[in-house]
Amino acid sequence: MPSVFFSYSHADEALRDQLEKQLAILKRQGLIETWHDRRIDPGQEFGGEIDIHVENDDIILLLISSDFLASEYCYEKEMLRAVERHDRKEAIVIPVILRDCLWHDTPFGKILGVPTDGKPVTQWPDRDQAFREVAQAVQKAAKRLGGSAQSQALPEATQSVSPMMADPGIRSSNLRVSKSFTDRDRDAFLHEAFDYIAKYFESSLTELAARNPEIEGTFRRIDANRFTAVCYRAGKKVSACTIFMGSEHFGGIAFSGSENAATNGYNEQLTVEADDQALFMKSLGMGFGRQEGVKLTFEGGAELYWDMLIEQLQ
Repeated sequence: MPSVFFSYSHADEALRDQLEKQLAILKRQGLIETWHDRRIDPGQEFGGEIDIHVENDDIILLLISSDFLASEYCYEKEMLRAVERHDRKEAIVIPVILRDCLWHDTPFGKILGVPTDGKPVTQWPDRDQAFREVAQAVQKAAKRLGGSAQSQALPEATQSVSPMMADPGIRSSNLRVSKSFTDRDRDAFLHEAFDYIAKYFESSLTELAARNPEIEGTFRRIDANRFTAVCYRAGKKVSACTIFMGSEHFGGIAFSGSENAATNGYNEQLTVEADDQALFMKSLGMGFGRQEGVKLTFEGGAELYWDMLIEQLQ
């Protein structure tokens, strides 16, 4: 799926967080995956990790403000290279005007930005409306890129063609072939999903505490099929959950809104489903306001459960 890179100044981190919430539904639907520098783990090379995404991601969001323009790294290292890739049609650059600044005569000034008419997000009466326009622009870009991004992700062997087919000028657009998935495929997908969700929670709790001094989070991996997460505000437990995989009653990944919950009760459940092309997860939609029937990626499932944990903090 198309990958989205956030190029931004840390002075605008709160605005980036708000935008990422608007993009969450696109991640849950499997349309995009996102990355920014807060995903860099301790011990990784900061510049090298960013360079990988600037050079390879499909959609690059330039979050524009006076701080962005003043940052040598954002301007010289990220923006200029992003615009070069945009000009070569290697990526789609979307300037997102966060705060009022002199951006029109910059190298990206020739690219249509968002929100409408380049009105800065901070000047909109309803910021959600402004960020929705940004999300819609990302959605359109992702759908345009969907076919090419999928073809790049295929193994090399599946992309080989005979010499007689070297000219792609005349061909059908209907080239999709149905796939089938075994029980082994489903089980492997389920275990990968659970391990991803566990790592997602552990990293998110660490970052939540780092950004909010009054918040503490604990993550405890009980066994291969179960972990707990707890959030404290000023030492008082505010929210907790147990996430576990499989039981005698179901075969998915369950969320229980309490610590050390028994495996026979839960508030939400993710199950492994498949269409004729891919495996994915679906929620039962048991929680208030949850969407039922949406095809979820690993990240989409993790974000769904994370939202359920921290809603008491927001």
